[in-house]
Amino acid sequence: MTGTLFGVGLGPGDPDLITRRAARLIEAATHVAYPSLAGGESFARSIAADLIPNGATEIRMDVPMSRNRAPAQAAYDAGAAQIADALTQGNDVVCLCEGDPFFYGSFMYLFARLKGRFAVEVVPGVTSLTACAAAAAMPLTARNEVMIVLPGPLPDDALRDHLRAADTLVVMKVGRHLPRLRALLESEGLAGTYIERATLGSQLVLPLQDALDDAPYFSMILVTKGADPWL
Repeated sequence: MTGTLFGVGLGPGDPDLITRRAARLIEAATHVAYPSLAGGESFARSIAADLIPNGATEIRMDVPMSRNRAPAQAAYDAGAAQIADALTQGNDVVCLCEGDPFFYGSFMYLFARLKGRFAVEVVPGVTSLTACAAAAAMPLTARNEVMIVLPGPLPDDALRDHLRAADTLVVMKVGRHLPRLRALLESEGLAGTYIERATLGSQLVLPLQDALDDAPYFSMILVTKGADPWL
């Protein structure tokens, strides 16, 4: 019999936010897979490091961060092949994923490659969206309000169309796009809250207008229209 692939969400970074089910799976794992920046450390592994058993086989996928998707796709192809070998031999594989596996999660690329051949179970995790809202003490939606999640790299015209239709805006993948995004929101008369590295020791929460232009990848902008829309 083949093994089962577990896509395990780890939350946004604080190990205390790993769910009990995720922790149990990691602690019992014989094979653990995770992505890492090519030539760098794995953020996913660092979150779960205390739970990974000594002697577990680790499958590391070095994923380049570039606009050209081909190198990243090749990395996931290679990782999926290694995971498939372990599953074929009857081993379960626990794949670590920051945040939630199906919310901008790296695991979905492995899922797409392996779901038709092996049993797959997904363990949800705390998302960066909810972690940032908690860090900023900002309720996101209530009643019939509409919330839209926008990737920062979208062009201005597409962003403008979406932001005008929403009661709450969540802009993810801010990074180098911060100056452009801030200017766009200001042109629409909107003020936002900037959060970076939510739940980590270096967490930062401040008005968007005060954020430095050099934003890290793990940063987000939250915008709610109205002073107290939930009253």
